[in-house]
Amino acid sequence: MAEELTPEMLEEASPDLLTLEDEDGKECTFEVIDVTEIDGTRYMAVVPYQEDPESLEEDAELILMRIGTDEDGEYMDIVDDDEELIRVGKVFEERLKAMFDIDDSELEN
Repeated sequence: MAEELTPEMLEEASPDLLTLEDEDGKECTFEVIDVTEIDGTRYMAVVPYQEDPESLEEDAELILMRIGTDEDGEYMDIVDDDEELIRVGKVFEERLKAMFDIDDSELEN
């Protein structure tokens, strides 16, 4: 007999979505994949959200964002400094491999 889904189980299965407005005023929705702190700065890894899982691209671009605060509150910036991007990207790569149980041989294809 199938297990009945509880509201908690449904919430766990639903994606964590984030809608941001770009500099042109266009709203873009992202799925939050992971959030972590590195050297005292919080970072977030997101991908463009696709409502239909079948339309997900296997090579969807992972976007790394820096979370900061100022007098107006919390804000997010895309990490575009090459050295910071490489350093933070390596941390997220290791975290995501562990999270999704991916070994290096699967990435070599």
